[in-house]
Amino acid sequence: MKKIQLRNEEETKKLAFDIASLSQKGDIFLLTGELGAGKTTFTKGFAQGLGIEQMIKSPTYTLIREYDTGRLPLYHMDVYRLTEGATDLGLDEYLEGDGVCVIEWGQMIIADIFSPYIELFLDKVSNEERAFHMRATSPSATEKMKQLQINLSNLGWDL
Repeated sequence: MKKIQLRNEEETKKLAFDIASLSQKGDIFLLTGELGAGKTTFTKGFAQGLGIEQMIKSPTYTLIREYDTGRLPLYHMDVYRLTEGATDLGLDEYLEGDGVCVIEWGQMIIADIFSPYIELFLDKVSNEERAFHMRATSPSATEKMKQLQINLSNLGWDL
């Protein structure tokens, strides 16, 4: 999968904005990256792309924050502090809901996600710069990702 360079926080938010503007009900995105890689920054841009104007804060201690003032509801999750699997948390309600899920540290609960999803990687290159790439996890997610790449290409992104 091709990686693209995001030179700063604004480019990270812009890419997230564009992905969100192309998102549909039921989409699930896992955000993978080390601490400080920009996962919450990405989610802020994503929320703006859905038309959500509320301040976006990391749900590290609350696990899930719901934002329902945009084109689609956004279910923003952070499972970093989860010590056991997600099966008892009722995440299916969100994963199969009417909105879009963005899950920070989602790689920690992959075994508990049975719906198709796209994993988004943010790799820290420097204080400002990030490398970004995507990976699909099923045939239907692969089709979704291919269409997303085409649409993002039309918006000027070389994925």
